[in-house]
Amino acid sequence: MTLESVLGQRIAGVDDSDTYVCRPHQPGELAAALVGHEFVSAHRRGKFLWLATEDGPTLGLHLGMAGAIALEAPDDKPIWDRFTVEFDNGSRFALRDKRRLGRAVLNPDLSHVGPDAADVGRDEFRRLVGAGNTPLKARLLDQGAISGVGNLLADQVLWQARIAPQRLTSELSHEDLDRLRRELRAAVRAAIRKGGVHTGSFVAVRDRDGACPRCGHHLERATVGGRTTYWCPTCQGSGTRTRTAPPAFYSLRIPSGEITCTPTFQA
Repeated sequence: MTLESVLGQRIAGVDDSDTYVCRPHQPGELAAALVGHEFVSAHRRGKFLWLATEDGPTLGLHLGMAGAIALEAPDDKPIWDRFTVEFDNGSRFALRDKRRLGRAVLNPDLSHVGPDAADVGRDEFRRLVGAGNTPLKARLLDQGAISGVGNLLADQVLWQARIAPQRLTSELSHEDLDRLRRELRAAVRAAIRKGGVHTGSFVAVRDRDGACPRCGHHLERATVGGRTTYWCPTCQGSGTRTRTAPPAFYSLRIPSGEITCTPTFQA
């Protein structure tokens, strides 16, 4: 089941009592705006979801780091259901979020959200991801560039594409970017098919004692883009280029009639 299954159903009740998830709205504000309406369309861009009503407000949902939309109707309200919408026919959906990092808001502003990672075209991907001089993983996590890539997915995709997370975007060729886009789309499809990003072969070994599923080398660990990052130094490289020393220039010094050569280096 998907959110499309609730389209056309009259909203009978809304539980918006979690003031942190529903900020800046007050308890009851979302319920007052939504009850009696029907959702007519459902949309997604990355982790941002929104459902539009025909003549009323739009409900915006963000899944946070670990949230999900639950469509089953349990006997008792699960403690992790932070926001719930119930319908006249007895169906429901809830924002289920153990870490409480998701959001439910009215009429969300999505102008800052980049195109969905699974749908972005080749030329647009090259432009958005390859711009500037930023560590690649930081760019992938920037939801204003492309949306929908979280910390685990970024590590999985970079491993699949054999690119180090610290690699600068300015160093990437079109071939690198095209390969990265292909692997990103493949990883998203696999995550949807298997039930989550945690099912990825690299994510499964992503810890201090982990070994690369491809070559068996011990994984490296660092902070990139403000997030804990793992990669295989054999398959993906170090992400840094070896810098050569600048050329030496010689100046002449003539003490007591003797000529000596002293190297000086340009900064």
